[in-house]
Amino acid sequence: MRIRYRARQFWHALKSTPEPEDLDLARQVLSPAQMKLFLKLQPNEQVHSLRVFGQLYHQNPSDRDLLVAALLHDVGKTAYPLRTWERAWIVIAKAILPAKVTVWGQAEPHGWKRPFVVAEKHADWGAEMAARLGASATTVNLIRRHQQTIHLHNSPSPIAASREDQLLYRLQLLDNES
Repeated sequence: MRIRYRARQFWHALKSTPEPEDLDLARQVLSPAQMKLFLKLQPNEQVHSLRVFGQLYHQNPSDRDLLVAALLHDVGKTAYPLRTWERAWIVIAKAILPAKVTVWGQAEPHGWKRPFVVAEKHADWGAEMAARLGASATTVNLIRRHQQTIHLHNSPSPIAASREDQLLYRLQLLDNES
């Protein structure tokens, strides 16, 4: 099931460009500086973020922290843009050697380990970028944590989970589907 999802994601990445109306909606949520950063994402990354954003926007258009995080959650990848084959390599390596990928991801972003470092560290880089551009503390934390495993069921009830954890759960759910 996961392989089919990744294959579909790979195919969409090859032919994706953002729709002008989606970009217009993003401009309504992001500051001009944040929008400039968003536009540095590769077109397929923009489409992915816009897809996550659009679903969240239709659920609750007033939750600005979550909407900005949806648009900017992958902007750390702009520090070291990946080629399509590098993305495929990450997926394959994670499936075969997940512990090694984690170790490789702690290196410097150079040479053959660069894609793994980007995969591992882009959330922290993106959070720092968003913070410099005035994103709220909640948005920054959502971006920083968007790849962390979260289990709301560990809380006595989903309602008892913190607001940030509830938002993170929603972001991750759609990020993993899109």
